Amino acid sequence: MNHQNKISVVTGGANGIGRCITEELLEAGAVVACIDTDLAAGRWLEEQYGAERLFFYPGDIAERSVIEDFTAQVISRFGHVDYLINNACISKKGLLSECSYEDFEYVQRIGVTAPYYLTLRLKEYFAPGASIVNISSSRERMSQPDTESYTAAKGGIGALTHGLSVSLAGKVRVNAISPGWIDTTAYHGTGEAVDPVHSEPDRLQHPAGRVGIPPDIAAVVLFLCSDAAGFITGENINIDGGMSKLMIYHGDEGWTYEPGGRS
Repeated sequence: MNHQNKISVVTGGANGIGRCITEELLEAGAVVACIDTDLAAGRWLEEQYGAERLFFYPGDIAERSVIEDFTAQVISRFGHVDYLINNACISKKGLLSECSYEDFEYVQRIGVTAPYYLTLRLKEYFAPGASIVNISSSRERMSQPDTESYTAAKGGIGALTHGLSVSLAGKVRVNAISPGWIDTTAYHGTGEAVDPVHSEPDRLQHPAGRVGIPPDIAAVVLFLCSDAAGFITGENINIDGGMSKLMIYHGDEGWTYEPGGRS
């Protein structure tokens, strides 16, 4: 998989899964334009890899003017885009926390509107063989209580993926990844990374036998961006260690259900 000098745009690329994607692309020889609200983390990454390889733009993609300025600077600097990785999203919880109209809408602007508008702004500048990878979530298909703002955004970007894949057919391949439990502990902050610690039940509830880590996601991003994935578009790949495939019934395989906590 050759990513040498590929111009890559990563949203939310300074922390967590986004930071891992940014770093893996850079290690593979790509050039990255990263936008994130975390100024300190972004500048730290820029110092680590050099401003000629990593263009960091501090900004909030919920704002239309930020997207317009960011994309204008990307095109001015690089002239084209090979990869667009729509990773950024947040949660403002949901119904049980009385997530407000404004907060709910804000999450959708980050998680759905921004990926659409970034694609629209860059549409004429995608290079031949370009790829868009949207980071959705297993929460697109299943939920915990009080997660509606995030779940709705992830459902939206999943649907946006197959819509864009058809509209951009023959020009850009568009796919999504739906991560499950991914421990991002090692990809926050600017100090020495701390290895996450998980209990045996945490690990073994996953058929894969462990909790996920950001490189699990980044590896598939790089694959989907490569020529090796040239016949894949419109797909949403679930990466959750098999968790969503495990049927759970009270009293089965040591599982128990203890209702409570809701009125």
